Amino acid sequence: MLRGLYAITDPHLTPGATLLHQVQGALRGGARVIQYRDKSNAPAIRLQMARQLRELTHSHGALLIINDDLELCLQCGADGVHLGQDDMPLREARQQLGRSHILGATCHGSLALAESALSAGANYLAFGRFFPSRTKPDAKPAQLQELAPFIANCPVPTVAIGGITLNNAGPLLDAGFQMLAVVADLFGHDDVEAQSRRYVGLFQ
Repeated sequence: MLRGLYAITDPHLTPGATLLHQVQGALRGGARVIQYRDKSNAPAIRLQMARQLRELTHSHGALLIINDDLELCLQCGADGVHLGQDDMPLREARQQLGRSHILGATCHGSLALAESALSAGANYLAFGRFFPSRTKPDAKPAQLQELAPFIANCPVPTVAIGGITLNNAGPLLDAGFQMLAVVADLFGHDDVEAQSRRYVGLFQ
């Protein structure tokens, strides 16, 4: 199931009042993975939203990944957690999650970080940013040419992230990425479902 459109929520683009409606649009359009990313709301609100997203993704046969919060992942019954380099160690997370949950890891543009994440038990690796990002303008750039040989032979699925649009996604898929993580170019559209279908079409 770790293939296709990987939709990431954003507190500004997907505020609480419209979050579920927008995510439902992405799911109807064919998104297979939803990552709930929200570091601004109170824990109780985030738990409430995560539980509602869990129900929504489950009804569409999709995965729910929680960003940077292992405890929230376990509390809401999500499928897994995605951790950055500044979050808890991957090995510690794997021990707490067991083998039944998905563990995703941010590798930026580093092969060394990728190898470390693999040895720690990550189920998928995220690389980027490959283009200027509206939601994370300070993210470090990654070089596709340097990563392409590794991506083509990586033993676990890989996801590209950072400034991805329909117009620039082609080279990433050609390099072997199984997933495209999209934020602004999905949830910044009025018709999220239609935009989601366009991205899903890239994988067909």
